[in-house]
Amino acid sequence: MSSHTQLNEFILLGIPQTEGLKTMLSVIFSFIYLFTLLGNLLILTAIVPSSTLHTPMYFFLGLLSIFDMLFPSVTCPKMLLYPSGQSQAISCKGCALQLFFYHFLGSAEGCLYSVMAYDRFVAICHPLRYLLIMRPGPCVGLVMAAWTVGCLHATILTSFTFQLPYCGPNRVDYFFCDIPAVLPLACADSSLAQRVGSTNVSFLVLMFWFSVCVSYTHTGIAILRIRSTEGRQKAFSTCSAHLTAILCAYGPVVIVYLQPTPNPLLGATVQILNNIVSPMLNSLIYSLRNTEVKSSLKRVFHNVVLTALE
Repeated sequence: MSSHTQLNEFILLGIPQTEGLKTMLSVIFSFIYLFTLLGNLLILTAIVPSSTLHTPMYFFLGLLSIFDMLFPSVTCPKMLLYPSGQSQAISCKGCALQLFFYHFLGSAEGCLYSVMAYDRFVAICHPLRYLLIMRPGPCVGLVMAAWTVGCLHATILTSFTFQLPYCGPNRVDYFFCDIPAVLPLACADSSLAQRVGSTNVSFLVLMFWFSVCVSYTHTGIAILRIRSTEGRQKAFSTCSAHLTAILCAYGPVVIVYLQPTPNPLLGATVQILNNIVSPMLNSLIYSLRNTEVKSSLKRVFHNVVLTALE
C-alpha cells in the first residue's frame, strides 16, 4: 500500500445528509452501542459459569455474542466521537485496517450463522447422534473454518481496494472506510476492484444463504413430524430466533453491496442497522426468548447477591 498510496490520511465526513443531527444521533447510537455490549456480556455471563449450557449450541451462541461486541466496535467508537470535536481524520493504514476487520468479522459471523443452522439441523434431525457428530473437535474445526473464510474474504477485498493509488480528494462521504465510499477516490480505474468486491460479497452471501436454507428445509420437515405439540413449539422457537437473526444480518448486506446505483443515505441507514442495531437485536432475541439463558442469569445474579451479603 505504501508504494502506491500518496495520501497520508482520509477525512471521514460522517453519515450523509445529517447536518444538524449529529449530536442527537451520536447520543442515540451511544445508548444502542452500550446496550449491545451489555446485552452480549450478559449472554456470556450466563453461558460461561453454567455447566448445563456447555453444549455446542451455546458454544456457538457465546461466539456469536463475541462477534456482536467486536463487529460494531470496528466503526462505532470513532463515529460517536465526531460531535465532541475529535478529529475525523483516519490514516490510510487505519482505513485499510477498518475495512479489513469490518469484512473479516462480518463474513466470519455470516459463516457462523451457517454453522449454527447446521447445529440445529443435527440436533433436530439426528438427536441420538447429536453429541457424537457435534463433538468438541468438529465444533472447533467449524469455528476455525469460519475465521479462515472471514480472513480470506477480507484480505481479498482490502488488497484490491488499497493496491490502487489515492492521490486526489481524501474526503470520504461516509462514517467509516468501506469499499463503496473509498473506491471513488482512487486515482486509477477501480472497475476491477468493484467487480471483485461485488462478486466476492455476492458469492459469500449466496453460499451462506443456500447452506442455511438447506439446513432449515430439512429441519422444518423434521419439526412437522414431531408428534408432541410441546416438542414442536420448543424446536420452532429455537429455529425462529435463529432465522430472525439471520434475516437481520443478511438483509442489509444485500441492499448495500448489490444495489446497482449506490445511494449514500440509504447505504448509511442500512449499514447503521447492520453495524449497531442487528448486534443489539441478537442479544435480545437470544436472551429474552431463551429460558435456559434467563434461568442461568437469575442463578448468577442470585449468587452475586448472596456473596455480597456475606
